Amino acid sequence: MKEFFHRKIERNAIGFVIAIVGVASIGGLVEIAPLFTIHETVEDAPDMRLYPPLELAGRNLYIREGCYACHSQMIRTLRDEVERYGPYSLAVESKYDHPMLWGSKRTGPDLARLGGKYSDAWHVAHLINPRDVVPESVMPRYGWLQRNALRIDDLGDHLSAQRAVGVPYTDAMIENATADARGQANPDGTESSGVSERYGEATNVRAFDGNPGLLTEMDALVAYLQVVGQLTQAAHHETAAKEE
Repeated sequence: MKEFFHRKIERNAIGFVIAIVGVASIGGLVEIAPLFTIHETVEDAPDMRLYPPLELAGRNLYIREGCYACHSQMIRTLRDEVERYGPYSLAVESKYDHPMLWGSKRTGPDLARLGGKYSDAWHVAHLINPRDVVPESVMPRYGWLQRNALRIDDLGDHLSAQRAVGVPYTDAMIENATADARGQANPDGTESSGVSERYGEATNVRAFDGNPGLLTEMDALVAYLQVVGQLTQAAHHETAAKEE
């Protein structure tokens, strides 16, 4: 009985190693080759904004609490997803996301177009007890976020780390990170004007948890959730252009 080809390869150590390297090289090439044309394939978004320190802190909390394990942030081009969630996601929308939070599991709904969909009060109530606003929800409670003071003394370091991987934070943004975090959650404070100056007039400046006198982790997470999918309108523009 003739031996099958794979049995011959498995008995030949050198041939087996060469076969493994060859197959791995093909897989690597498929993943690496597109990176050489990334500047041609990633959409342009002139209106792309940066995360202010408070929103970046909220994003870090989103990661810390494991929200990405149940929620994706990538709407596929499938019709049912577009009709349910909104315009499909573009690569440029994750331009400043390190790490990216596209996700692959949806125990809960996709959040790629969550920003501005609900009020701050809704988010606060939902995080304290999800069943108060969505009776069938299986999401755990995150009430401690409203009690925990937000750590802001190291936000400058977080911005510096982001700049090291390509996010264009300026020296002024890094130097004023702590003040800008306080200012974004206290619209009547003296530090709020600097937030709009450095990050643009479109930046949300308000007491996200309803209490301007105390900067909490709830402020940060709600601030982040309110800008998910809103740092650029590129996806909406592309959808409108295709419909025309």
